[in-house]
Amino acid sequence: MRKPTPKPVRRPTREPVHEAPVNRLAPEHYTIADIPQVVFRYAGVPDTLPVGSPGKVGVMELEFARTDRRTELTGHYQKTPLQIMRPLYFDERRPEMAYVMLMSAGGGILQGDRYRMDFTCGAGTEVNLTTQAATKIYKMEHDYATQIVNITAGPDSHVEYLPHASIPFARSRFYQRLRLVADPSATVVLGESMLVGRLARGERNDYDVFYSDMEVCRPDGELVFADTVRLAPSEDGVTGPAVLGDFGVMASLFVMTGKAPASVVADTLHEALAPLISPGLRAGVSVLPRDCGAWVRVLGEESPEVEAALRGAWEAARLLLIGVPVPTRRRP
Repeated sequence: MRKPTPKPVRRPTREPVHEAPVNRLAPEHYTIADIPQVVFRYAGVPDTLPVGSPGKVGVMELEFARTDRRTELTGHYQKTPLQIMRPLYFDERRPEMAYVMLMSAGGGILQGDRYRMDFTCGAGTEVNLTTQAATKIYKMEHDYATQIVNITAGPDSHVEYLPHASIPFARSRFYQRLRLVADPSATVVLGESMLVGRLARGERNDYDVFYSDMEVCRPDGELVFADTVRLAPSEDGVTGPAVLGDFGVMASLFVMTGKAPASVVADTLHEALAPLISPGLRAGVSVLPRDCGAWVRVLGEESPEVEAALRGAWEAARLLLIGVPVPTRRRP
């Protein structure tokens, strides 16, 4: 009698593990959980468009990779009001560097706005990111506005993030959190600047809150340094020593690199700024922790002088580290 052929045993197969797709429009993606209390106390429901409405949430994600010829934009997501055009390659001395203009269709930041921008710059990339104009932070009768900026600089990359100045209007409330994850071999130049208001209209430190936090880490999560700006005229004086003094413009430039010792970077920045110092312009230079570079803080009475100082420091750092000046077509 013939025995029946046993049926093969089907072993369970292990399904490939896929990361859950990111819901870019979920509130937890563009919302900062631990808002400083001085900002959060203004939380409220605007009598116009509430938080999360169309046009109130701006999201942008850009990814860059190095090809044989130049740096290319390989990943791109944008949600209005944040947007970009295509990268430009106009620097004749550095034709492989991608220049990207960050734009806002809204013309400024309003109450209840929540912005998030993520820039991932891969190994060997050369990227310059800037804004189309100064960022206007409008008057707010309800709630506040926030912005998240995440930057990743891969091995041997050269990344420049140099937005134009922020201008907080009277009664505005704004909080920004910037986080940079930089490989030790990367060079990153970060710039920030702000006017104390619309000076031509007599608005000087009439905003409610202007807070900004910067955190710089290594890929393993090690904190390299942090920088905070805490300006709340109604809470504390912002015109005394160690704050703004009597100046109308404040700017900072951070140069992080492993291509030169921190002391050399600091001396280079100091030599560029020293001839510009005047009664209407003050500047200080210092090395950054862990010998990762140097930074500058500039205070001035007028924005043209501060912009010129920041541009001079940027150009000095460029000449030291990559041997080329700032391109002439780029505004300071």
